[in-house]
Amino acid sequence: MSARGGPLAGVRVVELGGIGPGPFCGMLLADLGADVVRVDRPEQAGSDSDHPILHRGRRSIVLDLKDPAGVAVARRLIATADALIEGYRPGVTERLGLGPDECLADNPGLVYGRITGWGQDGPLSQEPGHDINYIAVAGALGAVGPAGGDPVVPLNLVGDMGGGGLLLALGICAALLRARETGQGQVVDAAMTDGTAIQLALVQGLLATGRWSDQRGANLLDGAAPFYRTYRCADGGHVALGCIEPPFYANALRVLGLDADPLFADQFDPARWRGMGTRLAEVFAGQTRDEWTRRFAGQEACLSPVLSFAEAAAYPHNAARGTYTVDGSGAPVPGTAPRFLGTPADPPHSAPTIGAHTAEVLAELGLDGA
Repeated sequence: MSARGGPLAGVRVVELGGIGPGPFCGMLLADLGADVVRVDRPEQAGSDSDHPILHRGRRSIVLDLKDPAGVAVARRLIATADALIEGYRPGVTERLGLGPDECLADNPGLVYGRITGWGQDGPLSQEPGHDINYIAVAGALGAVGPAGGDPVVPLNLVGDMGGGGLLLALGICAALLRARETGQGQVVDAAMTDGTAIQLALVQGLLATGRWSDQRGANLLDGAAPFYRTYRCADGGHVALGCIEPPFYANALRVLGLDADPLFADQFDPARWRGMGTRLAEVFAGQTRDEWTRRFAGQEACLSPVLSFAEAAAYPHNAARGTYTVDGSGAPVPGTAPRFLGTPADPPHSAPTIGAHTAEVLAELGLDGA
């Protein structure tokens, strides 16, 4: 494979095919220039990826990991790698003969990255689950939603992606730095419960100092504050208002024509928040989303339109930065992030047909198709 640009150019990663956070981690590393080789199942060979964005930037090979011959090839491949990504239930790779003991014996400098919901140990480690379960027991899900209402599922951003794949990518990069210093690899145990909990650091700190109530919809950042929530507009669209700092709050009141209203005189008095929110809802309902967006433009009042996926891809700021790019079919896809000015990454290439690189990767290992 030709060399790719990016800060991780020259790093080889083997990804044992899985779902959700593991592929997201692989995508992040591939976007930044790593040569990520994904091991898929033989019965999938020749088919298109079900996840064309999550699986972008890879090379794909097919191996039967239930066959000792397939396991032997996998070990040979892993022996050439800097890092491994696996997202199976604890103990599965050990039973396959691809556990940390075997792989680190073959390749002492290997970073063995593991992503699970519950972690490699603990009472729930063998229980099935999904993002919603992990963020529930970590405390995040119970904090999201309106006062007196039910918890609101924040897509699968908090557990799978932020607390899972992104955390594992950070752990792998940290362990790679250590391995390059010492020549010694190690196991990275990334659990989505742990990753969700660490994302709550700010909120937990506020809670510990008495500045956060352990109740849903009662706090500064959870929709209770009238200056930090969304409002429905005349056309059914919404705007997001986030004017926490007093100067921005004053600017918002000025644009809204409420700067002389005594109801809004004490911004941080929770006793006033319900009445303030009711009044703001009435005002925002008087014009369309785009009309409010135009009125607030350049006013330093922290108001943004709430956009659909399609609108976000075409939004002028996102378009100017290339936040979204266009794939081969013309569909918008998220670009590479973060950006590196010294070692810019190449544009990510689309997800390959499953197994498209089997012969190529085997040849690199000195093996033929048989």
